[in-house]
Amino acid sequence: MFTGIIEELGKVQLITSGKIKVLCKNILSDVKLGDSVAHNGVCLTVVEYDNNSITADISPETLRVSNLGSLKVGDYINLERALKADGRFGGHIVSGHIDSTAKFINITRVSNFYQLSFKLDNCLTKYIVSKGSICINGISLTIADINNDVITIAVIPHTYEYTNLKFLKNGDFVNIEVDILSKYIEKFLLMRDNKSRIDLEFLKSNGF
Repeated sequence: MFTGIIEELGKVQLITSGKIKVLCKNILSDVKLGDSVAHNGVCLTVVEYDNNSITADISPETLRVSNLGSLKVGDYINLERALKADGRFGGHIVSGHIDSTAKFINITRVSNFYQLSFKLDNCLTKYIVSKGSICINGISLTIADINNDVITIAVIPHTYEYTNLKFLKNGDFVNIEVDILSKYIEKFLLMRDNKSRIDLEFLKSNGF
């Protein structure tokens, strides 16, 4: 499990149809074989490491549903190690299982802050709410605005500077993981044949 708080910007040294090698420094302090590390929000298992890099396998399914397949040598990638049991929970619950990708369509600067807009797959819009959590390229972010299938994220200067959001160009695709709590709520409602009294207004009034 992850929290969406990026620890380091790694640099892709090698990427093939089944493997990725990333140059890094900070996360190597306690890495070992078999560790889970989120690469742009995708949970991958460390199969090799040395003094300046980690290597992980990438399955065909992961390449299909994520943006890892579009990465090139020299690209920067967000890295986060799995949460320790005694660690701080700074973001939200992130599984590292990507739901889909979204297209980056616009950025606006407001003072020192940034507003970034993304076009989602229609199938994901039912899982998002204004001021709710979403994971973009492994980053725990808050949805500031929703306009049909376009969401806008307000980003603080620190997050923009220390993640690969600053390298995005219009038309680039980012990895999306919706808040897993919304999926559990959907499942609960379906099992109750939608007779539950839980609805959008109930969730909003109770802080969700």
